[in-house]
Amino acid sequence: MSTPYVLVLYYSRHGKTAEMAQHIARGVESAGIEARLRTVPEVSPDTQATQPAVPTEGAVYCTLDDLKHCSGLVMGSPTRFGNMAAALKYFLDSSSALWLTGALIDKPAGVFTSTASLHGGQETTLLSMMIPLLHHGMVIAGVPYTEAALQTTNGGGTPYGSSHHSGSQGDNPLSKDEIAVCRAQGQRIGRLASHLESNA
Repeated sequence: MSTPYVLVLYYSRHGKTAEMAQHIARGVESAGIEARLRTVPEVSPDTQATQPAVPTEGAVYCTLDDLKHCSGLVMGSPTRFGNMAAALKYFLDSSSALWLTGALIDKPAGVFTSTASLHGGQETTLLSMMIPLLHHGMVIAGVPYTEAALQTTNGGGTPYGSSHHSGSQGDNPLSKDEIAVCRAQGQRIGRLASHLESNA
């Protein structure tokens, strides 16, 4: 039997969502469970994968086995018109076999996003990303208001999941509050995953 892990799955175009994923992974591991960082390749206009089999830098590409065997999932994407990016949707659309077998039922999951504008669809992106996870039978966990950064943030950070306001040029650094929300979310999913694993 493999070591339990939380899959931190993301797509990032300019690096901010990837940076959030790293903070979330640190939160996961602070709960005493492995975090497995994975990304997805871009897709071409005809929806075919066009990237090399192994990325030149950063996290490796996710496989359906990575998703199937995870103990929990935190999934992130930049917003695209209030929804997740096509690359992540393309990967999820390939997961029907896991849905048919119920492989993800009762596993905890959360979502995160980054947007160029402060009101650029953070909450709709987070909510729409939850929909396929609910179809998979996953247990959605947000960020409770016991996380103090939700009360003080002037940028991203929502009870639906971590978020970041990257600015129109993508040059806003993650704020202290945004990082705190990322880590709190990772820690919560890690704790839930560990608890469910130990009681399985």
